[in-house]
Amino acid sequence: MLALKGRGQSGGSFQGGDVMQSWIARSAPRIVPVLLIGCLAWASAAMAQDKRLAVTVELGDVSLTKMPFVLAAEAGIYEKNGLEVTQFITPSAAAAVKGSGVSVPPQNIKSGVIGDINIGGGSPTMVRMTSSAIAPQRVILATTDDVSRFHIITRPDISKPEDLKGKRIGYGSLGALDHYSMMLFAEKMGWDPLRDISVFSSGNGPMPTLKGKVDAFFGTDIALEESKKLGLKDLLDLYQFRFAMPGSGVNAETGWLAKNREAAARFIKATVEAIAMLKTDKEAAFAAMTKWYGITDRAKQEAVLTQARDLPSKPYPSVEGLKKMQAVYNWREMTRHKLEDFYDASFVAALDKSGYIDGLYKTAAH
Repeated sequence: MLALKGRGQSGGSFQGGDVMQSWIARSAPRIVPVLLIGCLAWASAAMAQDKRLAVTVELGDVSLTKMPFVLAAEAGIYEKNGLEVTQFITPSAAAAVKGSGVSVPPQNIKSGVIGDINIGGGSPTMVRMTSSAIAPQRVILATTDDVSRFHIITRPDISKPEDLKGKRIGYGSLGALDHYSMMLFAEKMGWDPLRDISVFSSGNGPMPTLKGKVDAFFGTDIALEESKKLGLKDLLDLYQFRFAMPGSGVNAETGWLAKNREAAARFIKATVEAIAMLKTDKEAAFAAMTKWYGITDRAKQEAVLTQARDLPSKPYPSVEGLKKMQAVYNWREMTRHKLEDFYDASFVAALDKSGYIDGLYKTAAH
Protein backbone atom coordinates (compact mmCIF):
# COMPACT_ATOMS: atom_id res chain seq x y z
CA MET A 1 0.00 0.00 0.00
CA LEU A 2 1.25 3.48 -0.79
CA ALA A 3 2.06 5.36 2.44
CA LEU A 4 0.99 8.97 2.68
CA LYS A 5 3.53 10.97 4.58
CA GLY A 6 3.09 14.44 6.04
CA ARG A 7 3.05 16.43 9.23
CA GLY A 8 0.40 16.04 11.86
CA GLN A 9 -0.72 18.79 14.21
CA SER A 10 1.81 17.56 16.73
CA GLY A 11 4.51 17.86 14.15
CA GLY A 12 5.01 14.03 13.86
CA SER A 13 4.78 12.01 10.62
CA PHE A 14 1.65 9.88 9.87
CA GLN A 15 0.61 7.06 7.53
CA GLY A 16 -2.48 6.81 5.24
CA GLY A 17 -4.09 4.29 7.63
CA ASP A 18 -4.18 6.91 10.34
CA VAL A 19 -5.96 9.31 8.01
CA MET A 20 -8.53 6.62 7.05
CA GLN A 21 -9.25 5.70 10.66
CA SER A 22 -9.71 9.34 11.55
CA TRP A 23 -12.04 9.90 8.57
CA ILE A 24 -14.15 6.84 9.40
CA ALA A 25 -14.50 7.98 12.99
CA ARG A 26 -15.73 11.39 11.89
CA SER A 27 -17.99 10.01 9.12
CA ALA A 28 -19.49 6.94 10.81
CA PRO A 29 -22.73 8.64 11.80
CA ARG A 30 -23.35 9.37 8.12
CA ILE A 31 -21.99 6.12 6.59
CA VAL A 32 -23.78 3.57 8.76
CA PRO A 33 -27.34 4.65 7.84
CA VAL A 34 -26.42 4.68 4.13
CA LEU A 35 -24.91 1.19 4.34
CA LEU A 36 -27.91 -0.05 6.33
CA ILE A 37 -30.35 1.31 3.76
CA GLY A 38 -28.34 -0.33 0.97
CA CYS A 39 -28.32 -3.69 2.74
CA LEU A 40 -32.06 -3.51 3.41
CA ALA A 41 -32.73 -2.65 -0.23
CA TRP A 42 -30.62 -5.61 -1.36
CA ALA A 43 -32.37 -7.96 1.06
CA SER A 44 -35.77 -6.66 -0.04
CA ALA A 45 -34.92 -7.25 -3.71
CA ALA A 46 -33.71 -10.77 -2.95
CA MET A 47 -36.89 -11.55 -1.02
CA ALA A 48 -39.03 -10.18 -3.85
CA GLN A 49 -37.20 -12.40 -6.33
CA ASP A 50 -37.77 -15.47 -4.13
CA LYS A 51 -41.41 -14.67 -3.42
CA ARG A 52 -43.81 -16.94 -5.25
CA LEU A 53 -46.40 -15.24 -7.41
CA ALA A 54 -49.97 -16.47 -7.04
CA VAL A 55 -51.80 -17.69 -10.16
CA THR A 56 -55.21 -19.36 -10.45
CA VAL A 57 -55.33 -21.87 -13.31
CA GLU A 58 -58.57 -23.25 -14.74
CA LEU A 59 -58.21 -26.47 -16.75
CA GLY A 60 -60.70 -27.05 -19.54
CA ASP A 61 -61.53 -30.49 -20.88
CA VAL A 62 -59.70 -33.57 -19.62
CA SER A 63 -57.35 -34.60 -22.42
CA LEU A 64 -53.77 -35.11 -23.46
CA THR A 65 -53.37 -31.37 -24.04
CA LYS A 66 -53.81 -30.63 -20.32
CA MET A 67 -51.10 -33.09 -19.33
CA PRO A 68 -48.23 -30.55 -19.26
CA PHE A 69 -50.10 -28.58 -16.62
CA VAL A 70 -51.03 -31.45 -14.33
CA LEU A 71 -47.42 -32.61 -14.66
CA ALA A 72 -46.18 -29.11 -13.75
CA ALA A 73 -48.29 -29.27 -10.60
CA GLU A 74 -47.12 -32.75 -9.58
CA ALA A 75 -43.43 -32.44 -10.47
CA GLY A 76 -42.88 -29.13 -8.65
CA ILE A 77 -42.27 -27.21 -11.89
CA TYR A 78 -44.56 -24.36 -10.89
CA GLU A 79 -42.77 -23.89 -7.57
CA LYS A 80 -39.37 -24.12 -9.24
CA ASN A 81 -40.37 -21.16 -11.39
CA GLY A 82 -41.52 -19.03 -8.48
CA LEU A 83 -45.26 -19.64 -8.77
CA GLU A 84 -47.93 -20.47 -6.21
CA VAL A 85 -50.53 -22.10 -8.45
CA THR A 86 -54.09 -22.99 -7.53
CA GLN A 87 -55.16 -25.33 -10.34
CA PHE A 88 -58.51 -27.01 -10.84
CA ILE A 89 -60.79 -28.77 -13.32
CA THR A 90 -64.24 -27.31 -13.95
CA PRO A 91 -67.34 -29.38 -13.08
CA SER A 92 -68.52 -29.26 -16.71
CA ALA A 93 -65.19 -30.64 -17.95
CA ALA A 94 -65.29 -33.41 -15.34
CA ALA A 95 -68.87 -34.28 -16.26
CA ALA A 96 -68.11 -34.31 -19.99
CA VAL A 97 -65.30 -36.83 -19.65
CA LYS A 98 -67.19 -39.09 -17.25
CA GLY A 99 -69.07 -40.57 -20.22
CA SER A 100 -65.70 -41.63 -21.61
CA GLY A 101 -64.91 -43.69 -18.53
CA VAL A 102 -62.80 -41.14 -16.64
CA SER A 103 -63.73 -40.11 -13.10
CA VAL A 104 -61.90 -36.96 -12.03
CA PRO A 105 -61.11 -37.04 -8.28
CA PRO A 106 -63.45 -34.59 -6.46
CA GLN A 107 -60.57 -32.70 -4.84
CA ASN A 108 -59.42 -31.57 -8.29
CA ILE A 109 -62.80 -30.05 -9.21
CA LYS A 110 -63.79 -26.50 -8.34
CA SER A 111 -66.77 -24.38 -9.39
CA GLY A 112 -67.57 -20.68 -9.36
CA VAL A 113 -63.98 -19.55 -10.02
CA ILE A 114 -62.65 -17.86 -13.15
CA GLY A 115 -58.96 -18.58 -13.56
CA ASP A 116 -56.36 -15.90 -14.16
CA ILE A 117 -55.23 -18.38 -16.78
CA ASN A 118 -57.49 -20.80 -18.62
CA ILE A 119 -55.97 -23.89 -20.19
CA GLY A 120 -58.28 -24.58 -23.09
CA GLY A 121 -58.95 -24.22 -26.77
CA GLY A 122 -58.29 -20.91 -28.45
CA SER A 123 -61.26 -21.51 -30.73
CA PRO A 124 -63.94 -21.85 -28.01
CA THR A 125 -62.34 -19.03 -26.05
CA MET A 126 -62.50 -16.59 -28.95
CA VAL A 127 -65.95 -17.76 -30.02
CA ARG A 128 -67.30 -17.09 -26.53
CA MET A 129 -65.58 -13.71 -26.37
CA THR A 130 -67.25 -12.60 -29.60
CA SER A 131 -70.70 -14.05 -28.95
CA SER A 132 -71.37 -14.01 -25.19
CA ALA A 133 -71.78 -10.85 -23.12
CA ILE A 134 -70.56 -12.61 -19.96
CA ALA A 135 -67.48 -14.37 -21.37
CA PRO A 136 -64.10 -13.50 -19.79
CA GLN A 137 -61.88 -11.51 -22.13
CA ARG A 138 -58.66 -13.42 -22.76
CA VAL A 139 -55.55 -13.39 -24.92
CA ILE A 140 -53.67 -16.48 -26.12
CA LEU A 141 -50.09 -16.67 -24.81
CA ALA A 142 -49.30 -20.18 -26.09
CA THR A 143 -50.88 -22.93 -28.20
CA THR A 144 -49.88 -26.34 -26.93
CA ASP A 145 -51.85 -28.22 -29.60
CA ASP A 146 -51.94 -26.69 -33.07
CA VAL A 147 -53.49 -29.45 -35.20
CA SER A 148 -56.74 -31.38 -34.85
CA ARG A 149 -56.27 -34.81 -33.29
CA PHE A 150 -59.94 -35.74 -33.14
CA HIS A 151 -61.27 -39.08 -34.31
CA ILE A 152 -64.62 -39.61 -36.01
CA ILE A 153 -66.23 -42.32 -33.90
CA THR A 154 -69.35 -44.02 -35.32
CA ARG A 155 -71.83 -46.81 -35.11
CA PRO A 156 -70.18 -50.07 -36.23
CA ASP A 157 -72.22 -50.29 -39.45
CA ILE A 158 -70.82 -47.07 -40.93
CA SER A 159 -67.99 -48.20 -43.16
CA LYS A 160 -66.44 -45.08 -44.74
CA PRO A 161 -66.36 -41.28 -44.27
CA GLU A 162 -68.64 -40.72 -47.29
CA ASP A 163 -71.38 -42.62 -45.45
CA LEU A 164 -71.66 -39.75 -42.97
CA LYS A 165 -73.44 -37.55 -45.49
CA GLY A 166 -77.02 -37.19 -44.31
CA LYS A 167 -76.19 -38.58 -40.87
CA ARG A 168 -76.49 -37.03 -37.39
CA ILE A 169 -73.17 -35.83 -36.00
CA GLY A 170 -72.57 -35.02 -32.34
CA TYR A 171 -70.25 -32.38 -30.88
CA GLY A 172 -69.83 -30.54 -27.58
CA SER A 173 -70.71 -26.87 -28.07
CA LEU A 174 -70.44 -24.13 -30.69
CA GLY A 175 -66.82 -23.19 -31.25
CA ALA A 176 -65.46 -26.11 -29.24
CA LEU A 177 -62.56 -27.88 -30.90
CA ASP A 178 -64.72 -30.87 -31.85
CA HIS A 179 -67.22 -28.53 -33.52
CA TYR A 180 -64.38 -26.66 -35.24
CA SER A 181 -62.91 -29.97 -36.45
CA MET A 182 -66.33 -31.07 -37.71
CA MET A 183 -66.66 -27.88 -39.73
CA LEU A 184 -63.23 -28.38 -41.31
CA PHE A 185 -64.03 -32.01 -42.12
CA ALA A 186 -67.32 -31.00 -43.80
CA GLU A 187 -65.42 -28.41 -45.83
CA LYS A 188 -62.88 -31.02 -46.93
CA MET A 189 -65.69 -33.35 -48.01
CA GLY A 190 -67.35 -30.51 -49.94
CA TRP A 191 -70.45 -30.65 -47.73
CA ASP A 192 -72.70 -27.86 -46.52
CA PRO A 193 -72.73 -28.35 -42.71
CA LEU A 194 -76.26 -26.90 -42.58
CA ARG A 195 -77.75 -29.07 -45.32
CA ASP A 196 -75.66 -32.19 -45.89
CA ILE A 197 -75.38 -33.33 -42.27
CA SER A 198 -77.45 -32.88 -39.10
CA VAL A 199 -75.42 -31.58 -36.17
CA PHE A 200 -76.23 -31.92 -32.46
CA SER A 201 -74.63 -30.11 -29.54
CA SER A 202 -74.04 -32.06 -26.30
CA GLY A 203 -73.59 -35.08 -28.58
CA ASN A 204 -69.96 -35.83 -27.75
CA GLY A 205 -68.77 -38.91 -25.89
CA PRO A 206 -69.91 -42.48 -26.68
CA MET A 207 -73.26 -42.42 -24.82
CA PRO A 208 -75.30 -40.32 -27.30
CA THR A 209 -74.19 -42.64 -30.13
CA LEU A 210 -74.87 -45.80 -28.13
CA LYS A 211 -78.34 -44.48 -27.26
CA GLY A 212 -79.10 -43.73 -30.90
CA LYS A 213 -79.29 -39.96 -30.44
CA VAL A 214 -76.56 -39.44 -33.05
CA ASP A 215 -74.79 -41.64 -35.57
CA ALA A 216 -71.27 -40.40 -34.95
CA PHE A 217 -69.27 -37.87 -32.95
CA PHE A 218 -65.86 -36.22 -32.98
CA GLY A 219 -63.92 -37.59 -30.00
CA THR A 220 -60.60 -37.20 -28.24
CA ASP A 221 -58.04 -39.91 -27.62
CA ILE A 222 -59.59 -40.59 -24.21
CA ALA A 223 -63.10 -40.95 -25.66
CA LEU A 224 -61.74 -43.23 -28.39
CA GLU A 225 -60.40 -45.87 -26.01
CA GLU A 226 -63.64 -46.08 -24.06
CA SER A 227 -65.72 -46.05 -27.27
CA LYS A 228 -63.87 -49.01 -28.73
CA LYS A 229 -64.49 -51.01 -25.56
CA LEU A 230 -68.21 -50.26 -25.99
CA GLY A 231 -68.25 -51.52 -29.57
CA LEU A 232 -68.11 -48.24 -31.47
CA LYS A 233 -65.92 -47.74 -34.52
CA ASP A 234 -62.84 -45.56 -35.06
CA LEU A 235 -63.84 -44.45 -38.55
CA LEU A 236 -61.24 -41.76 -39.22
CA ASP A 237 -58.28 -40.07 -37.53
CA LEU A 238 -58.31 -36.38 -38.50
CA TYR A 239 -54.66 -35.96 -37.59
CA GLN A 240 -53.70 -37.12 -41.09
CA PHE A 241 -55.18 -33.90 -42.52
CA ARG A 242 -53.15 -31.61 -40.22
CA PHE A 243 -56.07 -29.20 -39.87
CA ALA A 244 -54.55 -25.98 -38.47
CA MET A 245 -56.20 -25.34 -35.13
CA PRO A 246 -56.02 -22.70 -32.40
CA GLY A 247 -56.19 -25.63 -30.02
CA SER A 248 -55.54 -26.05 -26.34
CA GLY A 249 -53.15 -23.58 -24.79
CA VAL A 250 -52.57 -20.82 -22.27
CA ASN A 251 -55.26 -18.14 -22.33
CA ALA A 252 -54.74 -15.25 -19.90
CA GLU A 253 -57.46 -12.91 -18.66
CA THR A 254 -56.58 -9.53 -20.19
CA GLY A 255 -57.02 -7.44 -17.04
CA TRP A 256 -54.88 -9.84 -15.02
CA LEU A 257 -52.20 -9.99 -17.71
CA ALA A 258 -51.78 -6.22 -17.81
CA LYS A 259 -50.79 -6.23 -14.11
CA ASN A 260 -49.00 -9.58 -13.89
CA ARG A 261 -46.67 -9.97 -16.85
CA GLU A 262 -43.89 -11.37 -14.66
CA ALA A 263 -46.21 -14.11 -13.39
CA ALA A 264 -47.28 -14.81 -16.98
CA ALA A 265 -43.64 -15.07 -18.08
CA ARG A 266 -42.90 -17.55 -15.29
CA PHE A 267 -45.99 -19.57 -16.21
CA ILE A 268 -44.95 -19.90 -19.85
CA LYS A 269 -41.46 -20.90 -18.72
CA ALA A 270 -43.02 -23.60 -16.54
CA THR A 271 -45.19 -24.68 -19.49
CA VAL A 272 -42.31 -25.34 -21.88
CA GLU A 273 -40.41 -27.14 -19.14
CA ALA A 274 -43.41 -29.37 -18.43
CA ILE A 275 -43.82 -30.18 -22.13
CA ALA A 276 -40.18 -31.29 -22.20
CA MET A 277 -40.73 -33.51 -19.15
CA LEU A 278 -43.90 -34.96 -20.69
CA LYS A 279 -41.91 -36.01 -23.73
CA THR A 280 -38.97 -37.46 -21.82
CA ASP A 281 -40.34 -38.90 -18.53
CA LYS A 282 -43.17 -41.36 -19.07
CA GLU A 283 -43.51 -42.50 -15.46
CA ALA A 284 -43.84 -38.94 -14.17
CA ALA A 285 -46.58 -38.36 -16.74
CA PHE A 286 -48.42 -41.53 -15.69
CA ALA A 287 -48.26 -40.56 -12.02
CA ALA A 288 -49.77 -37.14 -12.78
CA MET A 289 -52.45 -38.76 -14.95
CA THR A 290 -53.44 -41.10 -12.12
CA LYS A 291 -53.71 -38.35 -9.51
CA TRP A 292 -55.47 -35.71 -11.60
CA TYR A 293 -57.60 -37.76 -13.97
CA GLY A 294 -58.05 -40.96 -12.01
CA ILE A 295 -56.75 -42.94 -15.01
CA THR A 296 -55.03 -46.08 -13.73
CA ASP A 297 -55.49 -48.42 -16.68
CA ARG A 298 -52.08 -48.79 -18.31
CA ALA A 299 -53.47 -49.15 -21.84
CA LYS A 300 -55.49 -45.95 -21.48
CA GLN A 301 -52.47 -44.14 -20.03
CA GLU A 302 -50.39 -45.25 -22.99
CA ALA A 303 -53.11 -44.13 -25.41
CA VAL A 304 -53.30 -40.67 -23.86
CA LEU A 305 -49.54 -40.28 -23.91
CA THR A 306 -48.84 -41.71 -27.38
CA GLN A 307 -49.31 -38.37 -29.10
CA ALA A 308 -47.46 -36.34 -26.47
CA ARG A 309 -44.18 -36.40 -28.37
CA ASP A 310 -45.88 -34.52 -31.18
CA LEU A 311 -46.96 -31.55 -29.05
CA PRO A 312 -44.99 -28.47 -30.09
CA SER A 313 -41.87 -27.92 -28.02
CA LYS A 314 -42.11 -24.22 -28.82
CA PRO A 315 -45.81 -23.51 -28.28
CA TYR A 316 -46.20 -20.26 -30.19
CA PRO A 317 -49.83 -19.10 -30.54
CA SER A 318 -51.24 -20.73 -33.69
CA VAL A 319 -51.66 -17.82 -36.08
CA GLU A 320 -52.69 -20.14 -38.93
CA GLY A 321 -55.29 -21.75 -36.72
CA LEU A 322 -56.68 -18.36 -35.66
CA LYS A 323 -56.86 -17.25 -39.27
CA LYS A 324 -58.85 -20.36 -40.18
CA MET A 325 -61.06 -19.96 -37.13
CA GLN A 326 -62.01 -16.45 -38.25
CA ALA A 327 -63.04 -17.88 -41.62
CA VAL A 328 -65.19 -20.61 -40.04
CA TYR A 329 -66.89 -18.40 -37.44
CA ASN A 330 -67.18 -15.35 -39.62
CA TRP A 331 -69.76 -13.25 -37.82
CA ARG A 332 -69.24 -9.51 -37.52
CA GLU A 333 -67.83 -9.37 -33.99
CA MET A 334 -65.28 -12.06 -34.83
CA THR A 335 -64.06 -10.64 -38.13
CA ARG A 336 -63.83 -7.03 -36.99
CA HIS A 337 -60.85 -8.03 -34.84
CA LYS A 338 -57.30 -8.20 -36.16
CA LEU A 339 -55.55 -11.49 -35.52
CA GLU A 340 -53.12 -9.66 -33.23
CA ASP A 341 -56.01 -8.84 -30.90
CA PHE A 342 -56.26 -12.52 -30.02
CA TYR A 343 -52.68 -13.42 -29.08
CA ASP A 344 -49.38 -12.31 -27.52
CA ALA A 345 -46.42 -14.40 -28.70
CA SER A 346 -43.78 -12.38 -26.82
CA PHE A 347 -43.43 -14.79 -23.89
CA VAL A 348 -42.68 -17.88 -25.98
CA ALA A 349 -40.49 -15.80 -28.33
CA ALA A 350 -38.32 -14.58 -25.44
CA LEU A 351 -37.67 -18.14 -24.24
CA ASP A 352 -37.01 -19.33 -27.78
CA LYS A 353 -34.54 -16.57 -28.65
CA SER A 354 -32.66 -17.05 -25.38
CA GLY A 355 -32.05 -20.71 -26.22
CA TYR A 356 -33.84 -21.86 -23.07
CA ILE A 357 -36.27 -24.21 -24.81
CA ASP A 358 -33.58 -25.92 -26.92
CA GLY A 359 -31.53 -26.31 -23.74
CA LEU A 360 -34.27 -28.35 -22.07
CA TYR A 361 -33.93 -31.07 -24.69
CA LYS A 362 -30.14 -31.02 -24.68
CA THR A 363 -30.24 -31.59 -20.93
CA ALA A 364 -32.74 -34.45 -21.32
CA ALA A 365 -30.53 -36.09 -23.94
CA HIS A 366 -27.71 -36.26 -21.44
